[in-house]
Amino acid sequence: MEQITDISISVDLQQLISADMAWNYSVIPAEQNADCLSFYIDETALNDTVKEDLEILTGENIKLIPVESSVLRRSLGKIYRRSGSAVNNKNNQNLGDKDDFLLRIVHEAQSLGSSDIHIEIYEEEARVRIRIDGHLVEKYRVDRDEYPEIVNKVKIKSNLDISEKRLPQDGRINFPEFDLRVSVLPTLHGEKIVLRILARDASQVDLNFLGFDDHEKTEYLEGIKKPNGIVLISGPTGSGKTTTLYATLKILNEEKRNIVTVEDPIEYTLKGINQVQLKENIGLTFSSALRSFLRQDPDIIMLGEIRDGETAQMAIRAALTGHLVLSTIHTNSAWGTIGRMIDMGVPSYLLASTINTSVAQRLVRVLCNDCKEEIELVQTELPKDYRNKGLNTHHVPVGCESCHFTGYKGRKAVYEVINIDHDLSDRIKEQQLKVDELLQEKGIKKLNEKAYNLLSNGVTSLEEVYALLTNI
Repeated sequence: MEQITDISISVDLQQLISADMAWNYSVIPAEQNADCLSFYIDETALNDTVKEDLEILTGENIKLIPVESSVLRRSLGKIYRRSGSAVNNKNNQNLGDKDDFLLRIVHEAQSLGSSDIHIEIYEEEARVRIRIDGHLVEKYRVDRDEYPEIVNKVKIKSNLDISEKRLPQDGRINFPEFDLRVSVLPTLHGEKIVLRILARDASQVDLNFLGFDDHEKTEYLEGIKKPNGIVLISGPTGSGKTTTLYATLKILNEEKRNIVTVEDPIEYTLKGINQVQLKENIGLTFSSALRSFLRQDPDIIMLGEIRDGETAQMAIRAALTGHLVLSTIHTNSAWGTIGRMIDMGVPSYLLASTINTSVAQRLVRVLCNDCKEEIELVQTELPKDYRNKGLNTHHVPVGCESCHFTGYKGRKAVYEVINIDHDLSDRIKEQQLKVDELLQEKGIKKLNEKAYNLLSNGVTSLEEVYALLTNI
């Protein structure tokens, strides 16, 4: 038996058979020439009946190449998705239609809950990767000769200039249930495309299912239900801050309130809320939009992000004049947001009197229950502060069909919520920002504590939470 450890095929080969056929017979096309059509086959499924069936179905002479079962099934999961989606429906497979291939990629990614699609080219080949649960997974290989046509299809659909290949371009493609934000970037070997999938409807976003525990949810609701002040959510890009903001707006969205937002981009739409798309190239920035908002008689203002001192100070001014302001900011922890705002030029006495709640959040991948494995934990693998604390085993990702061979299935939000009471407000006013003991007295669980609990309970892996354990 030929020793094959990984299988990757071109788009043309991938489209020779349907996903149903590939999974039913445990085969993947290997090579097509004038004499025969070769298939990789699971060694445990190899028999004369399969060969005869494939010859009848394809009208070709068939050669079967046995491969280890684990290798074949792992590759099947990457190349063909099981039936149940229009992505791999035989009626959608048109071998010469690159537009159809593009649509199949988009619908497959959307059905898998992916956030982004990366279509990229290198010296010898091109590939398509999709981001599932925050990490990229390779789905297809594309021949270099076919790549320019795929790029042009994307540009045409997003109303971009197909003749411009030297400068970055941004566009948008509208689908019935979602939109695609298109980014085209010139690289060494050609243009790379990233498609961001933007859900239009936020009606399914619910604060109850985001990951707050009961105490954190109570504290957060207390902060957002005050008539004025500022609520800040911190975390890196891709940590779910925007989803938390939309879930918050959904709670606050009542007929008696005028709610306005400025976002980049508008990822969801909510009925009854006035949403503004940021356009920095014409001067519509967060700070300029906020200045205009104050003349629109708002009750609640949502800023997609506080990026600079001017925006920070205007947000505080809006909170001081009787508005509730919701926004995001990039810091490592909920309390770190206070120092960041002061560094941006916000006077500590003003911040102390306006900030209601500070939240930090991260998204942690959850181990797949179908394949995770418990192994002995080597103590030196843990950060120094966590060694010899009684944790002797941990769970590691393995990979199976259920999780697309990533070892993870879904993500869980981890929150740190600080409601700014009189004690903390006084500390902010006096710029006494070392408050670890005070936070501990108030029972506030920090991100690193939450991460360690997820690790010790087998919910996630050490690699997922290592950064949280060391940097927070």
